[in-house]
Amino acid sequence: MAIGSRNKVSVSFSMSSMTDIVFLLLIFFIIVSTMVSPNALKVLLPKSAAKTTSPQTVSVSISPDIQYAINGNLVSIESLESGIIAAVGKAEKPGIVLHCDQSVALEHAVKIMDIANRNKYELVLATRAK
Repeated sequence: MAIGSRNKVSVSFSMSSMTDIVFLLLIFFIIVSTMVSPNALKVLLPKSAAKTTSPQTVSVSISPDIQYAINGNLVSIESLESGIIAAVGKAEKPGIVLHCDQSVALEHAVKIMDIANRNKYELVLATRAK
């Protein structure tokens, strides 16, 4: 009389469910990492060989004697932001090219950068070729 169990439990481990979870986590982290964008202004540094190909809609200039000009027209610092907004109009991809003399203090260029950042405009610092 042989008393034994006919039902044997398999002790093998299936890795397929573990690999599914790993791949789902991998896809999640890839998607999340592409959504993160740094809060930085897009500028080109002086004396650069790089060129921008995106069309810019407004040109802002700062002369050595701290006079601001939008597309060649002199404006006061008080009306600078409203002048830039009016010059940009309803452009699809609004952008500003900042022409700043190298003797001008950085604080004056930062005013233009701040205006561009507040209004979500792309800003490019104009440079001369090497």
